[in-house]
Amino acid sequence: DWLVTTGADLAASILAFIVVLIVGKIVIGAVRTVLESTLSKTDRLSDTLCKFISSICSKAMWVIVLMIGLSQLGIDIGPMVAGLGVTGFVLGFAFQESLSNLASGFMILLNRPFEVGHYIEAAGTAGTVKELTMMATTLNSPDNKKVTIPNRAIWGGTITNYSAEDTRRVDLVVGIGYGADIGKAKEVIMGALTANEQVLADPEPVVEVVEMADSSVNLVVRPWANTDDYW
Repeated sequence: DWLVTTGADLAASILAFIVVLIVGKIVIGAVRTVLESTLSKTDRLSDTLCKFISSICSKAMWVIVLMIGLSQLGIDIGPMVAGLGVTGFVLGFAFQESLSNLASGFMILLNRPFEVGHYIEAAGTAGTVKELTMMATTLNSPDNKKVTIPNRAIWGGTITNYSAEDTRRVDLVVGIGYGADIGKAKEVIMGALTANEQVLADPEPVVEVVEMADSSVNLVVRPWANTDDYW
């Protein structure tokens, strides 16, 4: 009797549910394709951030589609929506540090203070950026140690990027005896700089007396070089 009475309505509801899923999948796929294509044309956003935004939008749309589909089956989605709100609050409180890392990763990827391959100093650690995710940044230190830093520690502090600019200044100090000829010393140092092809002519190198130390006259030597030639 139940099957005869409700069978047709149940079949129609199931069919509507399936149609909603199929149409939703097509629409979500099209929206995701357009979104990824649009985001990829923006130089400000990295590939990682583009994929993250696309994934979040896709999952949010699937939640909406499932709710619409369940409503076609006669299921009251009101309590589910309220339950999602409570669950979101509980999860947000329980995973607040993880969410902080996620938000910081989003800000890093959006503002792009550094890229993979750059040499940076952040959270008290210096190294070459090997991997950048939404949760953490991995550095390779000069002595070949792998260091993983939570993104909230990086975004919450000072970030020094040594690879951001095309050129860098080399700061050296050369000490000579008090009896030495300062003019001759400057001439010899400038000659060595001029002979080095990696030293840039513009800006011009600086060689000047900077300090009268206890046992030497110290000259500051400041040539400029391309960032790739700095070391």
